[in-house]
Amino acid sequence: MAAMLQRGLRRAGYAVDTVGTGTDAIWTIVENPFGVVVLDAMIPAPDGFEVCRQIRAKQRWTPVLMLTARDGTADKVRGLDAGADDYLTKPFALDELLARVRALLRREPVARPALVRAGDLVLDPASRTVRRGDQPITLSAKEFALLHELMRRAGETLSRTHLIEHVWDFAYDGGSNVVDVYVRYLRDKVDRPFGRDTIRTVRGAGYRLDPQG
Repeated sequence: MAAMLQRGLRRAGYAVDTVGTGTDAIWTIVENPFGVVVLDAMIPAPDGFEVCRQIRAKQRWTPVLMLTARDGTADKVRGLDAGADDYLTKPFALDELLARVRALLRREPVARPALVRAGDLVLDPASRTVRRGDQPITLSAKEFALLHELMRRAGETLSRTHLIEHVWDFAYDGGSNVVDVYVRYLRDKVDRPFGRDTIRTVRGAGYRLDPQG
């Protein structure tokens, strides 16, 4: 897999370094200013999830595209909680991977601290807790994952397709209205009880979390 990706990325014009273990990955990422990291979740220990956690703990904010053979939502959430920026399930088309790499390269690396904050709304991925100021908020697993994605990209308009792919499942074949339903659930828990309007609808485009809402 690594050799195939290396050939494909080099043909697309990228300079590519490869390593085969989690230990080597941590050292290489910490010591080198890469544009993007393509990280397989199932590399020899420590696995990709732990690699991602450790490089974020060392304040390395290079965008990470996580690859895995697992397609369950729980593993996607686990990868995002560890600090990954995007998630691609094997098997995949090389063209799709290249498109995701291009998208990540267009972003400026941003810090991903242990706590995710948007105004007085605070989310802790490790303990899976949310609070508004000093008031704890109880969310279901899906509500938590959706809020996490919105908060990670606060200020950005996220399409329903993006939210389905990052919070549900790439193979999810239900209607996009499931996003609308869960956004309503979130508003009823994190906004309306506090007289806030944090989660905004962007007509025809999707949703945006406004920390000052």
